Amino acid sequence: MHELSLVMEVVRRVDAIAKSNNVSEVDTIVLQIGEIATVVPHFVQACYPAAIDGTWMADTKLKIEMVKASVRCNNCNKVFDPIEYHGVCPSCSCDEHEILTGREFVIKEIVCY
Repeated sequence: MHELSLVMEVVRRVDAIAKSNNVSEVDTIVLQIGEIATVVPHFVQACYPAAIDGTWMADTKLKIEMVKASVRCNNCNKVFDPIEYHGVCPSCSCDEHEILTGREFVIKEIVCY
């Protein structure tokens, strides 16, 4: 489960950002996770308490926002949902595409006091 190491890195980065901005309390960390990312949101949420335990951020909440996947067909340029259409363009039936969104793992927001 690589989610624990990812969550620990998020906590380290938020800690560094907060300290460099003289922030004494973080209320919420907002992550964006793409629906086709190699990260399982449930595991991220489950690992979070262990990552903040014993730190000054022990009362910080974690919010996860999912990012829908979208791809662009290499043949006709139609943008579509690869999950809904099983990776096959609904316009031309081509199965070659470029991923536009859905692979994100981003610290979107740090809510501070």
